[in-house]
Amino acid sequence: MTLQELYPTLFVAGAVLLASIAAARAANRLGLPSLLLFLGVGVIIGEDVIGLDFDDAVLAQTLGTAALAIILVEGGLTTRWGDVRRLLLPAGVLATVGVAVSVLVTAAGAHWLLGVDWRLALLLGAIVSSTDAAAVFAVLRALPLPQKVTGLLEAESGFNDAPTIILVLVFSTAAADLPDPASIAADVLYQLTVGGLLGLLTGWLGAVALRHIALPASGLYPLATFGFGIVAFAAGGAADASGIIAAYLSGLVLGNAKLPHRAATHSFAEGAGWLAQIGLFVMLGLLVTPSELPSAVLPAIGVGLVLLLVARPISVLVCLLPFRLPWREQTFISWAGLRGAVPIVLATFPIVAGVEGAERLLDIVFVLVVLFTLVQGPSLPAMARLLRLTRPDALRDVQVETAPLDVLDADLLTLTVPESSRLRGVAVFELRLPPPTVLTLILREGTTLTPTPATVLHSGDELLLITTPEVRDAAERRLRAVGRRGKLARWFGETGDPQSQQPTTM
Repeated sequence: MTLQELYPTLFVAGAVLLASIAAARAANRLGLPSLLLFLGVGVIIGEDVIGLDFDDAVLAQTLGTAALAIILVEGGLTTRWGDVRRLLLPAGVLATVGVAVSVLVTAAGAHWLLGVDWRLALLLGAIVSSTDAAAVFAVLRALPLPQKVTGLLEAESGFNDAPTIILVLVFSTAAADLPDPASIAADVLYQLTVGGLLGLLTGWLGAVALRHIALPASGLYPLATFGFGIVAFAAGGAADASGIIAAYLSGLVLGNAKLPHRAATHSFAEGAGWLAQIGLFVMLGLLVTPSELPSAVLPAIGVGLVLLLVARPISVLVCLLPFRLPWREQTFISWAGLRGAVPIVLATFPIVAGVEGAERLLDIVFVLVVLFTLVQGPSLPAMARLLRLTRPDALRDVQVETAPLDVLDADLLTLTVPESSRLRGVAVFELRLPPPTVLTLILREGTTLTPTPATVLHSGDELLLITTPEVRDAAERRLRAVGRRGKLARWFGETGDPQSQQPTTM
């Protein structure tokens, strides 16, 4: 690509990005999932409207899979372990057994309603049976729902991409005779187990490394954290295991580790996730030909109704019955099985594999995702109120952030009171530290104390102070002065100028 070609390309890409961001704002105001308007942007700039021709299914599959990895790393990084740890078993059952049930029921409906052969029916069932992580994360986190419901749906959407991808690959590459269920189950078990272990190992190694390595710039920490998630995804794929589950679990481990610059990392991950979603949905909108979609409307409605009203409720009932969830929560979980980019990306797999009739499946899946997202997404708040899972005036949890000191432009000072120091016996208010310096914590004989103005310092106390770069030198000089001459240091002319032995350690 020459410079003359580069500038128009960058201009178009920037314009599409800005248009998509504007679409996200409009979708938020209208109460619609952003993915619909992103898809619309792709359709508008496609061959039937503006005229940009894009029909490379192989490139779409490759870029789509990479975008899914980024979205799932972001989902893992922003998921709190405390919200999902008790829900791993039901979420795992929904993501495996539930997917299998949905595939079989949806395939039966497609076979009888559309008259397609069983291979295409199973392919269609596998493609649309996965709930979409991006859609679930975007929609449900804005609703004041019980944490159990939100956590279960988020964990399921993070886990169930891997089994569905495996099933789609199996059905796409199989010969006329489909493999027996035992071999499919063994393949799924291997991919999930090895991919999960690689994700956990990579996340743990990343957490250990980032705790002990001081990087030269704070902006490198988010990049490094996200990089470990991408490494986990690539390692899973290289081992013929599930890179998707590896990416999600590595992000989950890293996101819940006590790492530096967590707020910056979360912000970077959120931005990367949005960028991946925009690029993915715009590309998928480009991939379809709008003039061919009307003929897919009736088949998409038929299959979608089977999925929404039969397959999903049966799978939720079968999987969650042993866990005794209230029927209201089960009903909402059934209705909230949102579809999004994942089914459209998966629809490219049989096209790449050369399966006869696969192009028709892509049109059906695209229309199904658009129509049923229009139905399900905006109806979720009303459904939650109807089932009395939330109230219009329900309060949301406050969002607590960890603010790194460099973001606050502050310095942390540590000081141990020596045995011979005149700091011993001085009350906190008598230190007269230059504002805004503050003594925040005292560690005394293994016990932490929150100091008050009247707290008296003892020898051996470890003090933690927060100050700003502008007054740091003045704070250090005041501490040295009191340490040498006591609380009346100023009367004795003590300024606390540095000497060879300093009572503070930074």
